[in-house]
Amino acid sequence: MSGIVTNLWRHPIKSHGREALEVVTVLPGHTMPGDRVWAVAHEASKADGTEWVPCSNFSRVAKAPQLMAVSARLGTDGVTLSHPQRPEISFDPDTQQDVFLDWVKPLMPSDRAASARIIRVPGRGMTDSDYPSISLCNMASHQAVEQKLNQDLSIHRWRGNVWFDGFPEWAEFDWLGRDVQIGDTVLHIRERITRCRATTANPETGERDADTLGALGTWDHQDFGVYAEVIRGGTFKIGDKVHVV
Repeated sequence: MSGIVTNLWRHPIKSHGREALEVVTVLPGHTMPGDRVWAVAHEASKADGTEWVPCSNFSRVAKAPQLMAVSARLGTDGVTLSHPQRPEISFDPDTQQDVFLDWVKPLMPSDRAASARIIRVPGRGMTDSDYPSISLCNMASHQAVEQKLNQDLSIHRWRGNVWFDGFPEWAEFDWLGRDVQIGDTVLHIRERITRCRATTANPETGERDADTLGALGTWDHQDFGVYAEVIRGGTFKIGDKVHVV
């Protein structure tokens, strides 16, 4: 059995926007290019950009749902962010942090640690996993959650990198420890992705409006999608076959 790639997404600044792609080229042991290059440390964070640290050190959608409604574009000279409640801005995350911090402040809850600085770890995307990962998400599993809630849901709630169709719902959970070939790339499936309150927020409005975690709980888990590690680099694109080796 094989499926096909339906969507490709990256998130240049962790928890602060998404960008659609048509084709990607990946390297062994690396995240998708341009994905989570930067992360926004809050005022209580110990992150200093010298090494990977857990997501609790960063401003994130689980604590600030309005961030879910951010869209992003990564260019050669920086990042452009947009949000329905804020003017569009373009800036260099490495040198123009104050511009960003002023822009994002109205989107942050007053009872949470404020965003303080943008950090990056050279050569290491700031994924939630403690290894450079690419997330794979199954359209059939997404549709199963929609049916459980009797509600249309945007796939952006899951912030996945590679979306595919053609497999049964939750088939991806059976791939743990196996390899998946997409185009001329091979990825090793390492673990299921346990979800948080971020997925309850609407990507259009930034408001919490769906009990995604409750829906997942009806299957006796809180997981959606799987983390994979690139073991053979290459290029893949929308429409390519997804084959479990």
